[in-house]
Amino acid sequence: MQPVSSREVYRNQWMSLREDEIRHPDGSPGLYSVVDKPTAACVIPYEDGGFHLIEQYRYPLRRRSWEFVQGTWPGDGPPGEELARAELAEETGLRAASLVPLGRVAIAPGLTSQECDVFLATGLSRGPLAREHTEQGMEQRWFARAEFEELVRDGGVFDSVTLGAFTLFLLSGERV
Repeated sequence: MQPVSSREVYRNQWMSLREDEIRHPDGSPGLYSVVDKPTAACVIPYEDGGFHLIEQYRYPLRRRSWEFVQGTWPGDGPPGEELARAELAEETGLRAASLVPLGRVAIAPGLTSQECDVFLATGLSRGPLAREHTEQGMEQRWFARAEFEELVRDGGVFDSVTLGAFTLFLLSGERV
């Protein structure tokens, strides 16, 4: 596919929506709508053979979801380790002595340009929470690995970033 033209349809501090006219490989025209968002960070807080997860209400799906810590800065903050550490402290109050990059996942490549850097956090210590106003009702809990895997099988964990991050964790050989 080749872009022919692009126009921004909407923008706020978290995302923008653009509409691209494209040309398919056979020359026929097409239209593609893309949500552009900055690169996010996902943190796997790993301790005592299990994981710290957060649960929050996901408005677009109208239900709660257990997930690994994840987020992004408003605007154009720097992705990477600084963002991962900030999200970990904000959502769980945890601090990591070690933060190892495991890879990157595309969040929903048919809809958005957003990608997410995945980090393994170990050597955890507790500190104060610093949740944003929008994170009201967020819960946190530690799950043994077997409990986490059962949650995945039973549909209690259905977030694509969390599932992709867990795959990267498994492929990493659990570098802890």
